[in-house]
Amino acid sequence: MTCVLVLGLAVLRLAAAPLALHPENPHYFIYNGEPTVLITSAEHYGAVLNADFDYDLYLNTLHNDGMNYTRLFTGSYVEIPGSFGIGNNTLAPDTGRFLAPWKRVAEPGLYAGEKKFDLSQWNPDYFRRLRAFVARAQELGILVEVTLFCSTYQDAYWERNPFNPGNNINDIPPDLQRKKSNTLKNGALTGFQKQLVQKIVTELNEFDNVFYEIQNEPWADDPVRVMRTLRSLDPRPGEGDWFKWAERASDAILEWQNVMARTIVETEKSLPQQHLIAQNYTNFKHSIAHVDEQISIINFHYAWPQAVWMNMAWERPIGFDESGFAGSSDTTYLRQAWQFMLAGGALFNNLDYSFFVGAEAGSGDNDAPGGGSPRLRRQLAVLRKFIHSFDFIRMQPDHEAVVHAPGLQWQGISEPGKQYAVIFTGVGNDWIKLDLSEGEYHYDFVSPFTGKVLKSGIEKFASRTRLMLPEFAHMVALRIKK
Repeated sequence: MTCVLVLGLAVLRLAAAPLALHPENPHYFIYNGEPTVLITSAEHYGAVLNADFDYDLYLNTLHNDGMNYTRLFTGSYVEIPGSFGIGNNTLAPDTGRFLAPWKRVAEPGLYAGEKKFDLSQWNPDYFRRLRAFVARAQELGILVEVTLFCSTYQDAYWERNPFNPGNNINDIPPDLQRKKSNTLKNGALTGFQKQLVQKIVTELNEFDNVFYEIQNEPWADDPVRVMRTLRSLDPRPGEGDWFKWAERASDAILEWQNVMARTIVETEKSLPQQHLIAQNYTNFKHSIAHVDEQISIINFHYAWPQAVWMNMAWERPIGFDESGFAGSSDTTYLRQAWQFMLAGGALFNNLDYSFFVGAEAGSGDNDAPGGGSPRLRRQLAVLRKFIHSFDFIRMQPDHEAVVHAPGLQWQGISEPGKQYAVIFTGVGNDWIKLDLSEGEYHYDFVSPFTGKVLKSGIEKFASRTRLMLPEFAHMVALRIKK
């Protein structure tokens, strides 16, 4: 009886613990006692800092559409109307509707119509809204990635930033430039940034559905080119060649990030719960040279499947943390999600521009450098359901199961001899060749668009067994189980 009681308490503690790395396979997560992957198509990170955004309707929409994850900026960074060519942008609140962690004072700031901040005083309205958002998300089983800081991409955005010396009354060096704001050479600002981290981490410590990311796209402030992408896409002709290179943050920014990560860890030492920390490394793909021991999740933007393969040995989940700049077609981002997750990824976030103020149900028509729609969210729910139809904790990237798929690209994960998950994309022949451990298997070809089984059967597999494909458009998924 005592043993049963102890076991029961252990299970309860596991179920109540924050999101964690799965103890049997740290490339994936465990939450509420269950293995999980995080898949979403979520708004542009302004759900809390934009006072006009109806976050309750938004979170209910994510839940009803089968999404289990959203990403959130804290208000240490804000955008202005027209940023990145976005017509309706939740990260660009109307004047007077930007809700930040700090109190405002009477003195006018640099941005027309907005007052300066006192970085030494907290804004209780902000923290009430932040806690209410996270609490509601937890009720709905939605994980919240809290991104603490962000690069400031242009001087025009810096004019509204709370860290700009012209927008606060604190002893920030008057000549501080935006590209130095997230380094240790920012004068007194580092101290205020650490205080913000301590405050947010303390306020959210009780919640299980939170993990932290230190800085969004840190390479934008001081890029160090690390890998040529050979990408032909030119999303904005004549406006630079960022899409041709994977870039990492400079050493000065990485040093500052380590301080912020250490602040999270040290703050939580005296608190009941400890949460995972993510670091955003590069666009596209890169073999990461060093991962700090404080970091649990490796995040990429606009990621290629190779980003997973190159970094599996770090024994951490790999995330596709933001999509976009590849047109507005749902099919493009659905294909990216399937290819990345079936390369062994653990997290996918499509930046969904169909959410904005007045369109919190996610069906808005937006002029933006990406996509998003109710249809795409339903399709991404098919991907999540497909992965969860496996004992995926036992699976790893598989480069050998498919011997030949003429005309098609493919990615797959497997537990060799037991279970295989493969996505095929493109236009090819009507057959593939597989090399599985000899035996009898059940297989299903599944539509990534609908979840409908297009073809199924039982087959005796051996070396180089040919399997006929069903008719499909763009992509088809294959599920095989012994």
